[in-house]
Amino acid sequence: MWARLDDGFHSHPKIIRAGNAAAGLLVRVISYAGQHLTDGVVPGAVVREYGTAPQIRKLSAVGLLHVAGHECARCPQPDPGDYLVHDFLDTNPSRARVNADRERAAERQREARAAKSAAASGTKRTRSTSDSRPKRTRNDAESTPGFPAAPQVKGARHTGRLAGAHADPTRPDPSSIPDGIEQSPLHPPQRTATGPEAAGVPAFAQTLADQLTAAGCHVGWRTDSGDRDALRRHLDRIPADRLVDAARRAWNPANPPRTIRYLLKVWDALPDTPADAPAAPTPGPVVERHQAAADDQFARAMERARARMAAEDAAETDAQKALIA
Repeated sequence: MWARLDDGFHSHPKIIRAGNAAAGLLVRVISYAGQHLTDGVVPGAVVREYGTAPQIRKLSAVGLLHVAGHECARCPQPDPGDYLVHDFLDTNPSRARVNADRERAAERQREARAAKSAAASGTKRTRSTSDSRPKRTRNDAESTPGFPAAPQVKGARHTGRLAGAHADPTRPDPSSIPDGIEQSPLHPPQRTATGPEAAGVPAFAQTLADQLTAAGCHVGWRTDSGDRDALRRHLDRIPADRLVDAARRAWNPANPPRTIRYLLKVWDALPDTPADAPAAPTPGPVVERHQAAADDQFARAMERARARMAAEDAAETDAQKALIA
C-alpha cells in the first residue's frame, strides 16, 4: 500500500513551526497509517518509538497530531493513548475504499479468467465438430449427381477380407477392430491426462501441493520440463514440510504469487537438509502467522516505549530533586 503527501507539505506554516525533526516523524507515522489502513490512527507506542517526546509535543501543539479529547471539528477522536494524523483522509483513501477497490479488481480478474476459459472451451468444441464431419469419397453418390455409385467389390466376394486374398500375418483383421478402423502404428491413439496431471500438478509433487494448499499458499501449477526437473531436485534434497515452511515465510498475502515458479526461486536459496534434521514446525495458516508476527512486533514496540517513558520520568524526577536541593 502507499500514502499520499501534499505537495505543499515542505512549506506549510505548521511544518515550519514544528521543525525538520518533527516533520520527519510526521512522515513516518503517515506512512505507517497508509500501510496498515488505519484511517490516520497511529498507536501511541509506535509514535513514541519513531520520535522523541519534544517532537511529539511540537506536532501536537501545531495541530498535526491529535490526542484523545482534541478540539478539531474535522477529525474524529482517537482512543486514549493513541494519536490521529490531522486531515489524513483528505489526501489518502479510507480503509473501506481500499478494500472495495481490491474486491472490484479481484472480481474483474475472475470475470476475465471465466471469459477466457469459456472462449477456449468454445474454440475446442468448434474444432471438434469440424473434425468429426464425414469425409466425402469418390463412391459417394452425391459427388456425381445423376449417376448412382457402384460398389467396387461385390458383396459375395467381401467377407471382412477379400476372398482368396493373401493374408498378411503382421496386419490385424479389420473385422476385429471396432468400427473397422485400423490404427496406424506411426500414429498411436493419444491418452488424455487424468488425476493430478490434469490439474498441472506432477504426480511426484502431489503431497507437496496438498500441503501448500493446506497452508494457504495457493499457486498455479503450469510447469514445463525445466520446472519439473527443478521441483524434483528440491524434493530430493529437502523434505516437503521444510519447503512448505519456506513458502510460508516468503508468502505475502497482499501480493501472492501466481505460479509455482516463484516458490522454485525461493527454494533455490535453501541449503540441503541433513538426514537427521528435525521436522519443520507446523504453524497455523500463513495469514495467521503474519498477524502473529505483527502482534509480536507491536508488543516489543510497546515494551520499548514503556522503558523510554520510565527513563524520562526518572530523569525528570531527578532534575526536580536537584532543583529542590
